[in-house]
Amino acid sequence: MSTPIKDRYEDVLTRIERACHNCGRNPDEIVLVAVSKTKPDSDVLELADLGQLHFGENRAKSLEDRLETIHNDDIQWHFIGTLQTNKIKYMSHRVNWIQSVHKKKALKEIEKRASADNRVINALVQVNISDEDQKSGCDPDDLESILTYGQSLKHTKIKGLMGMATFTDDAEIVRPEFQKLKALRDKYSYLSEGSVSLEHLSMGMTNDLEVAIEEGSTMLRIGTAIFGERNY
Repeated sequence: MSTPIKDRYEDVLTRIERACHNCGRNPDEIVLVAVSKTKPDSDVLELADLGQLHFGENRAKSLEDRLETIHNDDIQWHFIGTLQTNKIKYMSHRVNWIQSVHKKKALKEIEKRASADNRVINALVQVNISDEDQKSGCDPDDLESILTYGQSLKHTKIKGLMGMATFTDDAEIVRPEFQKLKALRDKYSYLSEGSVSLEHLSMGMTNDLEVAIEEGSTMLRIGTAIFGERNY
């Protein structure tokens, strides 16, 4: 018998509170993004009724479909998947956060579309912290030029960095990757001016959220622990 989504959600909140307590952090510093891919709208709406307001999708078409069928203005929608510049136009009218920006070309397109819709979209620059070829994200050496470009944007606000760690249950493999992202944020904090404010570190998923919190995460992307296993 499957566990009710309410119970799984509360278990995740407990994990976050416990991890914060263990490392002397305030749970209010953590934004939980519930990653709802392939799950029904009813699950999203049930969580929204419980007070969960940040939701993520990793496919542009999935996000586009959600935006058409869920009309809750309190929800903050995050796109967290590999970002194709030609897909931005399908989400710019409603998406609140695009977490996977990895080049200036994408920022330019977000700015163009957000301006046309008279909106402001929050962005995170995704950095490849695992050195795996299949993981998206900019090279750390390109981060400075991307952030500098973002300072003068009007409709796009760069709020921090995002990283995807190696998928493993071994905390000592992912820990240095999270430390790398935080070190990059600290290194380039001097670029926090104009439309750049590096306040967020989006790192940590179901299998490594505790380590991510210990290493400074402010935004967790949690799917399986909340929604259960997915049917791909």
